[in-house]
Amino acid sequence: MHANPVIHVDGLRQRYGDYEAVAGISFTVGEGELFALLGTNGAGKTTTMETLEGFRPAHAGTVRVLGRDPHRDRRAVRPQIGIMLQEGGFFNDLTVAETAGHWRAFTPGARPAAEVLGLVGLDAKARVKVRQLSGGQKRRLDLALALLARPSVLFLDEPTTGMDPEARHATWGIVRDLVADGTTVMLTTHYLEEAEQLADRLAIMHRGVIERAGTVADVVAGHGDRISFQMPERIRVGELPALHGAAPEIAVDGGRATATYTVPGDGMQAGLYELLRWADECGVRLAGLQARSASLEDVFLRTAAAEGAPR
Repeated sequence: MHANPVIHVDGLRQRYGDYEAVAGISFTVGEGELFALLGTNGAGKTTTMETLEGFRPAHAGTVRVLGRDPHRDRRAVRPQIGIMLQEGGFFNDLTVAETAGHWRAFTPGARPAAEVLGLVGLDAKARVKVRQLSGGQKRRLDLALALLARPSVLFLDEPTTGMDPEARHATWGIVRDLVADGTTVMLTTHYLEEAEQLADRLAIMHRGVIERAGTVADVVAGHGDRISFQMPERIRVGELPALHGAAPEIAVDGGRATATYTVPGDGMQAGLYELLRWADECGVRLAGLQARSASLEDVFLRTAAAEGAPR
């Protein structure tokens, strides 16, 4: 835990009537850190973000941003934070430059409009009406407006939705530069690669609670590496070896059976050695042989699949 966190959440609970959307979560985010909050739809991510942004008070628990309650002290907190919501509200008949100019009027100490549009790669679109922008370009305009105030803390809610791969990677570069300059960033995203690329630490929410948290390496650790291959025609399932103590799982797709081992710990090398030695001794060819490390997607999908787990 950080000694003086920029964001501090302790036992946060949020309800909608009888439904508890956030069920007692705790985490901290340090200065100049990017923290990603992941989870399926309905996991409680957006409710958590809205609480941190000051849009709603906490029903229970403690929430602090820059040492203050973001809802009760929002007049003091709001000028120091930037917010990029899932969907921005624009006047479609204004140009990009006019939109940034009008937004500047409500932003003390704002960057020049031309500067912020250049930062997000929209300078060439300054005279284009908002209605003519693509979905990805509108998201970049959202980001530009969130950066006008040179925020100390930046909240990004699904920032690259609708962007093509080139624009997404360019946006990642902008976010990396902001973090390198000391901005604290809180991110939600459905793109797991985005979290892997950007996050110093992350948390995976499910049904209102945090199920996994830490660095990507921390979260992935212990979920096992995968070794898979197509079942040789003359080999029965019972003849397959155990690899580093792991038994195979068999799946059939398109008439082809595939064996997959989830190898615990650091057993990838030992498991491959055992498998190849067995195949050599049996004189079989392992078509489609693949070996890959556990990924954030593996952990996310396992967490999301735990629908029956109690809170």
